[in-house]
Amino acid sequence: MNTKIPGMGIAHLALKASDFEKSVKFYTDLGMTPYLAWGEGDKRIQMLKFGESGILELFAGGKEKSVETDDFAGRYIHFAYSVEDVDAAYEVALAAGAQPKTAPKTVPLESTPEKIAIRIAFVYGPDGEQLEFFKEVR
Repeated sequence: MNTKIPGMGIAHLALKASDFEKSVKFYTDLGMTPYLAWGEGDKRIQMLKFGESGILELFAGGKEKSVETDDFAGRYIHFAYSVEDVDAAYEVALAAGAQPKTAPKTVPLESTPEKIAIRIAFVYGPDGEQLEFFKEVR
C-alpha cells in the first residue's frame, strides 16, 4: 500500500501511432473496447479498455518507423497513475526529485460517447520518463 500517494494505481499507458486507424483496428481486434475519443486529425486520441482493468490511450500523429535508424513510431509517451489527489501527488513527486513538466490542471474533454473532465499533472522521472497523475472529475 502506498502511504505517500493514497489510491495510486496505473490509469493508462499512452502510445503514439503512425497509422491511427490501423492501430485502433489492431487493438480492437485484440479484444480491447473503445472507451473515450476526442480530437481531430493528428490530434485524435482514442482510449481503449484492456478488459477488466487498464486503458491504452492511442495518440495520432506518430511518425513512420525507420529500420535504418531503429527509430520506431510506436513509443510509449507516458505512464499515467490514477490517484485520489492529483495536486498532492504532484507535490510528492517534486519533493522526491521529479522535475516539473505540467502543473496540475483540470481539462474538460469533448469526448464521446460522454463528455468528461480530467485533472492531470505531469513530471519527469530520473531518466526523463514522463509520469502523469490522473483523475476523472466528471
